[in-house]
Amino acid sequence: MRKSWKKSAALGAVAALGAGALLVAPVAQADDHNNMSLAEVLDVGNAKFDKDSGDFDILTKAAEAVLAANGDSAVAVLADGDVALTVFAPTDHAFMDLASALSGSKITDESEAFDAVAGLGIDTVEEVLLYHVIPGKTITSADALKSNGAVLPTALKGKNTKVIVLDGPKIRLRDYAPAFKNAQVILDLVDINKDGKQIAHGVDHVMLPFKP
Repeated sequence: MRKSWKKSAALGAVAALGAGALLVAPVAQADDHNNMSLAEVLDVGNAKFDKDSGDFDILTKAAEAVLAANGDSAVAVLADGDVALTVFAPTDHAFMDLASALSGSKITDESEAFDAVAGLGIDTVEEVLLYHVIPGKTITSADALKSNGAVLPTALKGKNTKVIVLDGPKIRLRDYAPAFKNAQVILDLVDINKDGKQIAHGVDHVMLPFKP
């Protein structure tokens, strides 16, 4: 279900983007942030499939499935608000696009899309989720807009994503699936849980750490 997300006013205010800028996102001190986790904000454990393809039901259901299969999974860090991280969170529509590509037919139902993604196997689902997590950094949308060319190590060991900032502005993330479109940050869904150490930004495609 859709929630009220906090947005950054910086998105409309950036007139010039420094090419090749390095991302510097030091973790702020504890008294600068609340300790609400993304699991709390996204209501992991209570997700329900619905007709709103612009929220994160499939993402939260996938996290639930991984943790049900392996309670020790690194995905559990999303429930620890004291650990700084950034998540580029695919919307339900993003997962439906992936499911459609995997199945070869158009999927517009969240439950069907989840089943198609789950069909990849729980270990693969876990890898895909971890690939969307940038550990150790609370990266705001304003940070990202100044980070063209930055290479971000993800929570999936040995896998990175590259930030590409274009005029508009647009923020894209390069993954390991060149045949698929790069994920783009949805500017109406940025800075989710902005005041916490754990922050998220909605993206319009699922990022893949492998060639499908």
